[in-house]
Amino acid sequence: MAHFVIMGVGRVGVMIAHTLEDSGHTVAVIDQDDRAFRRLRKSFGGKKVTGLGFDREVLRRAGIEEAYAFAAVSSGDNSNIIAARVARETFKVRRVVARIYDPNRAEFYQRLGIPTVAAVRWSADQALRRILPEQSITADFREASGRLQLAELLLDDSWSGLHLDAIAEATGVRVAFVTRFGEGILPGPDTSYQQGDVVHAMMRTDDVEAVTRVLSRPPSPDVLDLASSLRRDADGVAGDDRYPGGS
Repeated sequence: MAHFVIMGVGRVGVMIAHTLEDSGHTVAVIDQDDRAFRRLRKSFGGKKVTGLGFDREVLRRAGIEEAYAFAAVSSGDNSNIIAARVARETFKVRRVVARIYDPNRAEFYQRLGIPTVAAVRWSADQALRRILPEQSITADFREASGRLQLAELLLDDSWSGLHLDAIAEATGVRVAFVTRFGEGILPGPDTSYQQGDVVHAMMRTDDVEAVTRVLSRPPSPDVLDLASSLRRDADGVAGDDRYPGGS
């Protein structure tokens, strides 16, 4: 059982809080307007904290120092980003997500390593995918027999910088494309995973639990060795391209 802190008790915040509590986790919600807590069900057993979600003392009252993850899903971009940065940089919460309305800001903050979710109806699902431990992979597409599916991979931050081929080798998936800063890109021979990327891959439906388990933990020494080898190979190809006439 993990502890989660949610800033913003609007529709998305309520959905996240209820889902986490139903999953057996402890939850604290923060809102500067105590009337927002009326949106929570009467049986909600989590902590309700009134105040600004980026205020350090407010965060401490919500249990941020013990939090597994923090989600900033209020109606204000600036408040969400400030709160997310305080949670990550001051309290060292590894799993942080911020809801952002402005796509230009979303791209900028993803470059800083803060995952963002869009202000759309599936924001709650997107946020949960990024903060739940070993969250199950949800299929975006299944082929007719149901044996294969295209899905978004959920990677531990420690996979950042590793070649996509190493990720594929470790899990048995086929990487189809990567969404980076809001734009889809096809993987090249030297494409590595960057924090904030969304990796989409084809996999066998029966392998989903195993893939989730592997990627929710740091890569093994064998995977790291493979990633280093792939990086050297990619650097060698780049060097050959730069000096086509060399011996």
